[in-house]
Order: sequence, then structure tokens, then C-alpha cells
Amino acid sequence: MPIELKMPALSPTMEEGTLAKWLVKEGDTVKSGDLLAEIETDKATMEFEAVDEGVISKILVAEGSDGVKVGTPIALMAGEGESAETPAPKADVTPPKKDEPQPKPAPPAKGGGETPAAAPEPAPRVESGDRIKASPLARRLAEAQGIDLASLTGSGPGGRIVRADLGEGAGGAKAVPVAATAAKAAPVEPGDIPHEVVKLSNMRKTIARRLTESKQQVPHIYLTVDIQLDRLLKLRSEINAGLAGRGIKLSVNDMLIKALGVALIEVPECNVSFAGDTLIKYSRADISVAVSITGGLITPIVAGADEKSLSKISTEMHDLAARAKDGKLQPAEYQGGTASLSNMGMYGIKQFEAVINPPQAMIMAIGAGEKRPYVIDDSLQIATIMAATGSFDHRAIDGADGARLMKVFKALVENPLAMVA
Repeated sequence: MPIELKMPALSPTMEEGTLAKWLVKEGDTVKSGDLLAEIETDKATMEFEAVDEGVISKILVAEGSDGVKVGTPIALMAGEGESAETPAPKADVTPPKKDEPQPKPAPPAKGGGETPAAAPEPAPRVESGDRIKASPLARRLAEAQGIDLASLTGSGPGGRIVRADLGEGAGGAKAVPVAATAAKAAPVEPGDIPHEVVKLSNMRKTIARRLTESKQQVPHIYLTVDIQLDRLLKLRSEINAGLAGRGIKLSVNDMLIKALGVALIEVPECNVSFAGDTLIKYSRADISVAVSITGGLITPIVAGADEKSLSKISTEMHDLAARAKDGKLQPAEYQGGTASLSNMGMYGIKQFEAVINPPQAMIMAIGAGEKRPYVIDDSLQIATIMAATGSFDHRAIDGADGARLMKVFKALVENPLAMVA
């Protein structure tokens, strides 16, 4: 029987996607791990891989189609030894055989209501001997994240574990349904002003929804400090001179990522997530770094930033940012994180207040460093000053704890040897 290839959930928050491009055509033979299509999700454009061997017998959804719901069949694949001809469409309900009695309807519940249908049981995971069925990519991601495949239930063909099944376990958050009462944008009448109408991408729709939810549901508190950058800039120059032979060049942002990571470990009350009636406390600082890409924003993660060297952070961040702009990040590389950092100093922005990215409970907004009069040792001097503003989820973090984090962050940046010792 032909296998239905369905629109996968390539991120925990994905509800629908755009089938951007088919990488195969009808009649092509594919094997497990082959790339089938490029799919635009709510995060990025990602590749969809085959989990079984067979022949593409029918493409059901044309490339360029958007709004394709997760779970919708997008193609049919004939298995080994099966005909690649398109089968007749299956009816939604299979009628019972003539010699089988029709099932009697359940009696109505007392009070006139109907008896609710029993919830379907999850499909059991199919195993071959002691071997767990999983796609090659799912195995690689599970191994990298230390996830036990035996603890997961596969949603792929025949109960096979696929990448989407690792969503939350790989560090992602559960999908948050859009509130039914969410206010819709008022229609805009451009009149006779010259204009064009640009359709929103899935990423832009998700950004709009999540940031709206964050501002509506998360009580933000903002704390700002002025930080003297001169010592950090001097140390950066000295380190870069020493790293020149290795082709590594630290940015100020690399050093701020390290400083925030160390500060979160020193003030663990801020390295948390609010989870309704529980508080999740993290023992490692994974910093999500805002990177602007075409059509939106994505936040690749520097995991364990508190423990990594500055050169390692710089190398890793350079690679993550490059692949983020090419849409080549894997879900585990941008899902999760314990706190975020957003730097708009390169655009000359002096100060701003960033919106928290739930389920994280804080984000650090970095402004531009500029030379200005500053009191040093009771005398007025010229120094390079930068404003940093922390946005905190007041449900999880008290103002005093947020203030402690800002104080530690300031001290680390002003005395940078403390974070490289």
C-alpha cells in the first residue's frame, strides 16, 4: 500500500507551512535520509527528508502552496515491490463487510447529552526486533541532545520516530495555541497612495503572534544601567592580536554573550522560566542571540555560554549567524535557550527595551557605545559608555533579583578579566 507523505511539524510551534520547493519528481526513487522538499516553517526554510525507501508515485501538493496544515498528505510513495501508479482515492470511512453486524450506537448519557467518543489510543511504536525505528536525522539529533529514543512515540510511517517527535525533548517549547479572542488588525485602506501589498511569510506571522502574546501575557519590568566599555575594548584588541594567526576575531557581542552567561550563573534567580504553577531553574546558561535575517528574526543559541572560551563563542556565533541567514539551522540550534541577548548598537541605537521571548524570563538589550563625559574617580572624564536594558518577566523574577543581575553584568563588562579567568 502506498505511503502517504504528510506535511511534517518541523518545529514545536508549527501549525502550517509553505511547500517552497520539491527536490524530487514523480517516478523518482528515494531512500531513507534523502531530501524530498524545502518547507518554509514559522521559523525558517527547512529541508524535509524521507524516512523510508520507495518511489514517488504522486505529488499531491504543488510547490509554492502555502497554508498547508501539519499532517496534510503532500505526496504518495510506493514501497519496495509496489506499483508506482496512483491508487484510487480512499474513502474517509471504510464500510463494514456484509456478514459483519453494524455496531450499535452508544446509548445517550443521562440528562439528554451524547456519550463522548472515546479518545483514540496513540499508535504503538513499531520496532524490528530490539531496533527502534527512527529516521537517520532523528537518530543524529537524539544522540547530540542525549535523548533516549526508547522514551519517544513515533509519528512517522509505521510508528517510525522522525525529527518532529524530538521537538520538546530537544529543547523546544510546547506549541502555544493562538487565543481565540486575539484581536485582529484593523483593515487598512491605503487610498490613492502608491503602494504594494506584501503577503506575510509564516515566520513574520509567528513573530507577530508570539510578540503580541508576550506583551499581553507577560508583565515586563525594565532595568537599565550605563556601562563603561573602555577596558573591554582594550582587552578585545589585545586578544584579537593574539588570535590573528588562528583567523579568529572577537566582536564586542561575543564578549557580551559570555558576560551574560556568567552573570546568569552568578544570579541563578534570573536563569529561570515561568511555567504556570511551577518555576524551571536552569543550571546552564544557554544564550539565544537575535540575528536579523531576510523576512524576520531568528535566535540561534550559544549553549553553555558561561563555560565556553571567548574564541569558542566567536567561532560558534560566526557559524550560527551565517547558517541562520542561509536558513540552514537545525531546530535544536534555535529552539530553547534560557535567556536572550539583542544588540542594536551597530545601528547607532542608544537604548531600547526588548520584548521577552517566552518561555524565557529575560532578555538583555544592548545599545551603542559612545564617547561622552563620565565621572571616573570623582573627576569628569571622557569614556566610552553603553546602555544595557534588561527586560524581566515579573511573574518569575523579582525586581531586586533583576537589579542584581544587571549589577553583575555591568561589573563583568567593566572588569572583563573576571569573565576570562
